[in-house]
Amino acid sequence: MSLDLTDISGIGKATADKIKAAGIDSIEKLANVKPDDLVKLKIKGVGKATAEKYISNAKMMLEEIGVQEKPKIISEEKEKPTPKHKPRGETSNINKLIKQQAECNIGLVGHVDHGKTTLVKSLTGDWTDRHSEEQERGISIKLGYSNATILYCASCDEYLTYYLANKARKKGESRFLCPQCKEELEFKRNISFVDAPGHEILMATMLSGASLMDGACLLIAADEECPQPQTREHLEALNIAGITNIIIIQNKIDAVSREQAQNNYQQIKEFVKDTIAENAPIIPISAVFGANIGLVIRAFEEIIPSPQLSDGDFQFLIARSFDINRPGKDISDLNGGVIGGSVLKGKIKVGDMIEIRPGLRVKDNYIPLKSIVVSISQGNNLLEVAKPGGLIGLGTKLDPALTKGDHLIGHLVGKPGTLPDILDEIELKISLLDRVIGSEQMLRVHSLKHNEKILLVVGTEKTGGTVTKLLKNSVVLKLNPPICPPENFIYAISRIINRRYRLIGYGENVDNN
Repeated sequence: MSLDLTDISGIGKATADKIKAAGIDSIEKLANVKPDDLVKLKIKGVGKATAEKYISNAKMMLEEIGVQEKPKIISEEKEKPTPKHKPRGETSNINKLIKQQAECNIGLVGHVDHGKTTLVKSLTGDWTDRHSEEQERGISIKLGYSNATILYCASCDEYLTYYLANKARKKGESRFLCPQCKEELEFKRNISFVDAPGHEILMATMLSGASLMDGACLLIAADEECPQPQTREHLEALNIAGITNIIIIQNKIDAVSREQAQNNYQQIKEFVKDTIAENAPIIPISAVFGANIGLVIRAFEEIIPSPQLSDGDFQFLIARSFDINRPGKDISDLNGGVIGGSVLKGKIKVGDMIEIRPGLRVKDNYIPLKSIVVSISQGNNLLEVAKPGGLIGLGTKLDPALTKGDHLIGHLVGKPGTLPDILDEIELKISLLDRVIGSEQMLRVHSLKHNEKILLVVGTEKTGGTVTKLLKNSVVLKLNPPICPPENFIYAISRIINRRYRLIGYGENVDNN
């Protein structure tokens, strides 16, 4: 069987080409290099930890097909050794399928420290709090992302992720086998996770993430009284965003007694009564110890279907933007800025021209940015074409200074000439909640006032709004900064209450045409 470096988990075509250019053109050679030698090649994204992972994966793959770690000279008259584990028929097919674009975005929401990031790690092996401040403070600050492949064993009727299957695999065993019965696993789909911060001061960031979700897991810790302030606030945010495919995760059952877990379960049932989550399943788990994780994955398949593809002009909502160049890099080797987010509709392919609105601020005006897509990626997989589904990154020719530090969050991307107008004023039909969501006290929501300043979140964009007109059935707002909102998106409205922005309602754009 002919194997390529791209068959190794984590190695895409671009990385494989650079490794081959250094003379490491086979899995056998890669398995015998030192991590430091791989790091010296200065391949983007390949540090010591990644190098060790590639080499380890290469060694495991050699063991699967029965090739020794160090090649031996075999005389012509001797037969070549038979592989210990012959690759099964579907293995190569699954290898291709797991590199396809994700079909669905699943959000993880809930109060701070209820285990959202820990659950993602249990499912994917990725700790989504990647920034130094997040790690120092022990909380999520930015939207976190990770991808997973869902696999299924028909014999055991069990679901698991590729990460969990690989974690349970013993040395020398083939990949894509059920850890229990050793039967071949069936590929189901690729999904993306959106890990939203739970702290009250980051509610606007959570609302931004909700705009990208096709379904959500509401995490509630069993060792705290339910509901906590942001549990209530996040559930209302899902309601405003129109997300009805919800799974309730009762986490940290390892930290309480059976009686406490049952009492907490009854609190959850009472909390979600008469809400969009009233009929959602409640799954007790321990994200730390992996208890009942299989039931969560089954619920993904049964409760959160992949959305239908949306046709029309390409639109892409920016949720993150990066400068991927390291300090000291030679100017001739600099890469353009990268924008990350989700395709709302249409398709985009490598080489296409794109426009970004509102764009660059010059004095009091905004000038749309234009660039060319030079790469499309999802996790470690490089794509030629991207469509709705999952979270992707678009490599561009933009000056990386424009994308550095999430500078382009909230902007809308499309083909030149197809995007909506940039708005500095908008008329909204307002729907206010009865009570302030997220506050310790249940405060009544008062009507908007003339010249009141509020916070609006639409898609992934946050902007300030000043009430300039109070009409019979709508409100006119002056926006700063201006925005280019996607069509038919809801505006989440927050006002300052007790020195914090609290969710008080939502607005719908009034079509005056």
